[in-house]
Amino acid sequence: MNKKTAGFKKIYISRAILYVLLIALTILCIIPFIMMLVNATRSAQAINNGFTLIPSHHFSKNFKALEDYIDVWKGMRNSAIIALTSTILTAYFSTMTAYGFQFYKFKGKSLLFGFLILMMMVPQQLGLLGYYDLNLKLGLLDNYLPLIIPSMANIAGMFLIRQYMASVIPFSLIEAARIDGSSEIRIFHKIILPLSAPATATMSIFAFVQYWNDYIRPLVLIFTPDKKTLPVLIGSLRGARVIQQNFGVIYAAVSISVLPIIIFFIIFSRYIISSITAGSVKG
Repeated sequence: MNKKTAGFKKIYISRAILYVLLIALTILCIIPFIMMLVNATRSAQAINNGFTLIPSHHFSKNFKALEDYIDVWKGMRNSAIIALTSTILTAYFSTMTAYGFQFYKFKGKSLLFGFLILMMMVPQQLGLLGYYDLNLKLGLLDNYLPLIIPSMANIAGMFLIRQYMASVIPFSLIEAARIDGSSEIRIFHKIILPLSAPATATMSIFAFVQYWNDYIRPLVLIFTPDKKTLPVLIGSLRGARVIQQNFGVIYAAVSISVLPIIIFFIIFSRYIISSITAGSVKG
């Protein structure tokens, strides 16, 4: 066996080991999700008896028991209103802010950008008490506005899109548009938004998951039962003694709450690859 053949053999072996490890890790990540879906179709007694990946036929009973305690569809509607509106605002204003930081020059730009990145390290829960007091004085409690308006200032989304712009959109393109007489608003809507679509869509996936799963803020700021979001309603199941013992109902509730996230991810997931690979090949 020559050295070339031995080298190819080592490469194939290393790749085979890598694929086996990746497959094993994928299975480990998927199994809890499959268990959740399967347990949503099982009775409480069957769940207590042990583990299985074979679905049962108790989902309709679990869902009916769930509807006896919470209004699933109204909670899903409320969550959709907040999550979709917040995601749209995050996508638009994060792209606009990223455009400003990437293609504008102004005093204190680096200092301001560093401060914003530093603010990403601060947990949002630390400012929840002050935010509650602010909305109390403004008369905005039990309203969706305090949950939606802050999405216009999403630092993580701005950072992600700015990094994408730096690797994909040349400054000469913006200069050419300005020389041709295009206004900044026109440049942003006709050039920046279309070219930033992969990064914006990728960021929107994470933003939607964050807003859909938000539990603390709606719990603190929303009081009317008809306005409560789905995560808050699911969390209230802990107070029902009958539901506490019926894990099938809890699994059914969690499975239903995950469904919109899966749909949203499927719609926009194709942009993730194009966003990650952007700028890797230059010609």
